[in-house]
Parts: sequence; structure tokens; C-alpha cells
Amino acid sequence: MRHGKYPFVVGFLAAPVTLYLVFVIAPYAQAFQISMTDWRGLSAPNWVGLDNFRRLLDDADFWKAVQHHGVLLLALPLITIVIALFFAFLLNVGGKSIGGQRQGVWGAKFYRVVFFFPQVLAVAIIAVLFQMVYRPNESGLINGVLMKIGLDPILFLINPNLALWSIIGVLVWQAVGFYVVLFSAGMASIPGEIYEAAEMDGATRVTLFFRVTLPLLWDTLQVAWVYLGIAAFDAFAIVAVLSVDGGGPDGATTVLAMEIYRNAFVYSKYGYASAMGVALFFLTITFAALTLRLTKRESVEY
Repeated sequence: MRHGKYPFVVGFLAAPVTLYLVFVIAPYAQAFQISMTDWRGLSAPNWVGLDNFRRLLDDADFWKAVQHHGVLLLALPLITIVIALFFAFLLNVGGKSIGGQRQGVWGAKFYRVVFFFPQVLAVAIIAVLFQMVYRPNESGLINGVLMKIGLDPILFLINPNLALWSIIGVLVWQAVGFYVVLFSAGMASIPGEIYEAAEMDGATRVTLFFRVTLPLLWDTLQVAWVYLGIAAFDAFAIVAVLSVDGGGPDGATTVLAMEIYRNAFVYSKYGYASAMGVALFFLTITFAALTLRLTKRESVEY
């Protein structure tokens, strides 16, 4: 095995690396190539260089989508992580101390399954479910209750000031369960003796959370923020199914993936859509690199 390790390793890596090159790297390279053309899908493409990228600088729809991603980048990770941390803390160390070991709330295992349930649903199904929740008439889950008690309905997806936040609410609902489980796994790996020692020193639950749990869970939080940021650069399925006219009303919920789809499959501007895709690629890579760099800190050992 020692003498033949390289052929052994190459034999195992050949198939997955080949698949990755064919189905991931090659399409990326092709997108970069198409972004430099005026290809419309029916005729031979003409090389236009950076013209498509220059057009992006003057495209109001492009910048509106980028602005929405900015809101998503702040709201989605922050709200999701705060809620997930709160529930994970309750499920792991929020209960009584038994035998010197801090326990979670009663029924913690059952709650983990309930929180994780949205992850097993397809994103399109979640969007359809929330169409019923957000309906502006009596058949809507929320507005039906409001109208029964004599209040005016809330136009969640029709009001431009509420539409984006309504979609953010769906994204948070869909994502929070996974991060509850992720943070729960991280908290479960923290030795109970640390919590016991902190409690003996008079630490309250709030102190335990901020002085013990958060520092020891920092690496997991960093990964969660990056994953949620990448999700914030997508949101295509939720916006396509849930929003008015695919990104409406009046572009109030549009995102880059929606603009790419519209330019490619509605306007047949494949070269321009590919330029948007390249811009989205660099925005995502830049966000991930900056997040990992700015949140880097020395690991806390226990």
C-alpha cells in the first residue's frame, strides 16, 4: 500500500474529479466565454468583449437586484443565526441541571425533528405553501384570521414595502431548522464540565451563552454565515414562485438569478445573461472570502 499509494489515490479521485471538471468547471468556463459575446441562441455568436459588462453598469434592474442582495446578506444570516442559536441553546443547555450536567428543555429530541422538517421539503413546495399563507383575502392563513376579527388584510406580496421582507421571512423559516441542528451538534460537543464550572462561579444563562457557548461555537457560526450568505445570493426558486410577476411588484423582490433567467429565457439575451452570471459568481466568491477573512480568529480549545 505504501509503495502504490499514488496509483491508489489517483484511481479513487479520477472519477469524481472528472465529473467535477465536466459538470462544474466546464460550464463556468463556457459562461465566461458566452459573456463576451452577443449570442441570442439562434445565430452564431459575435465577440463583443466587455460590452456586456459595460451595459451592466447602466442597468437599473441589475443594480436593483444587487441592492436586494445587500438586504438579504444582512437580514437572512443575522435573523436565521439569532433564532437558530436561541433554539439550539434551549434544546441543549436551557433546561435544569441534573447530576451536575446541564440538560436541554423537555422534549428536545422531538423539537429537533420538528425544526428540521422544512429541510425535507422542496423549495418550490415551500413557496406554494406560503402562497396560501400570504393570500390577500379570506382564504389566506394570516389574512383570514385578521379579517375574521375585523382588521384589514395585509398585502404581503403586493405591497412593495413588504414584499421583500415577506420573502425573507420564508427564507428564514426554511433555513432555521437546519442551523438549529447544526448549532445543537456544536453545543453537544462542548464538555459539560465547562458549563458546570461556570455555574459554580455564579454564571447565569445569559452569561453562559455569551461567555461560554458563543466563543466555543465560533467556527460553526463562521461556516453558517458563509452558507447563508451564499443562499442570499440565490433565492431564485422562492422569488420565481412566490413573488408577483417574477420579482415584482415593480421589481421590489427581484434578484440576480431572476434577472439572469429573464434575460436568457424571456429576452433570449444569453450573452448578457451570462455576464450577469459572471458578476454573480464574483460577488459570491468575494463575499465568502471577505467573511472568512474578517471573522477569522484563533480557535478556542477545550
